[in-house]
Amino acid sequence: MIALTAAEIADITHGRLTGDSDIAPVSVVTDSREATAGSLYVAKPGEHADGHDYIGAAFSRGAVLTLSEREVLGEDGQPYPAVVVDDAVAAMGALAAESVRRIRAIRAQRGEDFTVIGITGSAGKTTTKDLLAGILSRAGSTVAPQGSYNGEVGVPLTVFEATADTRYLVIEMGATGVGHISYLAGMVRPEIGVVLGVGTAHAGEFGGVDNIAKAKGELLEALPASGTAIINLDDSRVAAMRPRTTAKVLGFSADPSADADAGAAVQATVQARNVTVNAGGHPCFDLVLPDGGPAVPVASRLIGAHHVTNLLAAAAAASAAGIPASDIAESLSGQAAASRWRMERTERADGVTIINDAYNANPESMRAALRTLADLGQGRRTWAVLGAMLELGEDSIREHTAVGTQVVRLNISRLVVVGRPARSLYISAIQEGSWGDECSFTETLDEAYELLQAELQPGDLVLFKSSNGVGLRHLGDRIALPPQAKATGELAAEAAATEGKELL
Repeated sequence: MIALTAAEIADITHGRLTGDSDIAPVSVVTDSREATAGSLYVAKPGEHADGHDYIGAAFSRGAVLTLSEREVLGEDGQPYPAVVVDDAVAAMGALAAESVRRIRAIRAQRGEDFTVIGITGSAGKTTTKDLLAGILSRAGSTVAPQGSYNGEVGVPLTVFEATADTRYLVIEMGATGVGHISYLAGMVRPEIGVVLGVGTAHAGEFGGVDNIAKAKGELLEALPASGTAIINLDDSRVAAMRPRTTAKVLGFSADPSADADAGAAVQATVQARNVTVNAGGHPCFDLVLPDGGPAVPVASRLIGAHHVTNLLAAAAAASAAGIPASDIAESLSGQAAASRWRMERTERADGVTIINDAYNANPESMRAALRTLADLGQGRRTWAVLGAMLELGEDSIREHTAVGTQVVRLNISRLVVVGRPARSLYISAIQEGSWGDECSFTETLDEAYELLQAELQPGDLVLFKSSNGVGLRHLGDRIALPPQAKATGELAAEAAATEGKELL
């Protein structure tokens, strides 16, 4: 992180300093268990836990300062060194904004470039972020989020990993309402902004898909005129965002007619031509960049045709950052999934194949995963182990019903629906003609585990897909392990423990 003294932190956050003004933290953590020598521990209140209760634990692990909303006394009766603020999360944002400003100033003074790239969209943000970071890291020091750090806490934590030697800073931006991305973009001031798609994830929270589109487009509005807006021309709602930016607009598409349809507002396009999916489910295509050079082949190691969008988006952002076409294609062809639970494939010794795509789910990503399962499962018995898609609001029953219908029409061999919030998916599959052993419903993760352990056979292909909060990714991990690895009843506890980790 950029060097900041306690006095500077207090000044930036308009906080009250208790303790030595010369304390200079070397890292920032929001989980007391991650504190190390020299850490600044942010004691933020959480839904299930209050970070102030763990200040002592953070200092016992080496923290030297806390950013908190009240003083906390140690065992000696004296307050821990702190910067006390009204809102710890907002203070994190202020520190992150100042850190980016200082990095820019230092590098400009050295005559060195510094590029911030923001990525948003209803699906594919983390995969695109991972791909882009893989490309850029070959050209210079690159900082990108861990996992899916993409909110008002995750974005500052990513910024704090950057230093004056960082060449590229990649920021994933998520939102649950209008104004959230505007806030994040104002914090990091990206030169390049990528909008992947507008789906129905979190439609209930946003108040409808139109508000989702409004929120995602805030990234483009935040770009400077000298920047580059990168938009998905294959998504009509994203394509319609072209007038919302003064930056140069670079479109990307897998549609050969995209150039003709793009219009004057798009200065150039990045295209995938001759798209195919090989026997392993990996997308392959010829990448065409707007540099006037010949097409370069990309043979991805990701699973699923839907990843073409993410691959193109990463290629477009890298091109806008000045990376040569050959380097982009070589990197994209060499990268597999870098973050867990995104079409993560495991081959068991007994011949059962697990595809764990249960980090998140919305109707669009659910359909894409099921199509991939059907494509890969030719000649094999296929299993769709599905849980709820959360935060769909009034569309929830309709969207789950549609997924159940799709499972049957794709001729998936076995469907296992887990949890009462997804029961409409199970009912729709029965109504579509799937019954008996073809379709099962379990109330809990452990019941699903017992069913799968009893009935999986060598050669089976199993997809796990649900929203993060359902915990189905842990079931996928458990099925991928040897049968004796976990005892019944451990799964729910493991999922609950993981869900609460970031709150400490």
